[in-house]
Amino acid sequence: MRLRILAIGRCRPSPEKDLITEYLSRFDRTGRPLGLGPAKVQEIEDKRGGGKSAEGSLLLKAVPTGAKLIALHEHGQTLTSPQFSERLAYFRDTSLPELIFVIGGADGLSEAVLERANEKLSFGRMVWAHMLARVMLAEQLYRGVSILAGGPYHRS
Repeated sequence: MRLRILAIGRCRPSPEKDLITEYLSRFDRTGRPLGLGPAKVQEIEDKRGGGKSAEGSLLLKAVPTGAKLIALHEHGQTLTSPQFSERLAYFRDTSLPELIFVIGGADGLSEAVLERANEKLSFGRMVWAHMLARVMLAEQLYRGVSILAGGPYHRS
């Protein structure tokens, strides 16, 4: 099962970008033998400055038919890392071709994206900078496959 992080805005060369690259590389190495991966980041820019609604349209246009869409949203469900890994395994085991995580811009996600989302996921009640949300998601993806693989990365 392929995974994609669909996000508004560009991540310029930075420590955050380095972390995202590292965690997704680890995810691919650990997840492929488990039927998970590759994981990619697709960045969307609203060059016309149309705001949240225009960003939402661009995001939805990038989601293929049949893909499961999980929106990162402050009012979404909070999961433990083991629960998150179980969700990944469930999606894989249901022969889902692609799982897409979507991260909005500075104004959040449009109502259209939230309505299309199959699930909403939160990293807690605090609001996180969008680049940090990408890092946190990439890390949790790696942690999730590490749990599924029985690796030592996750200690509870």
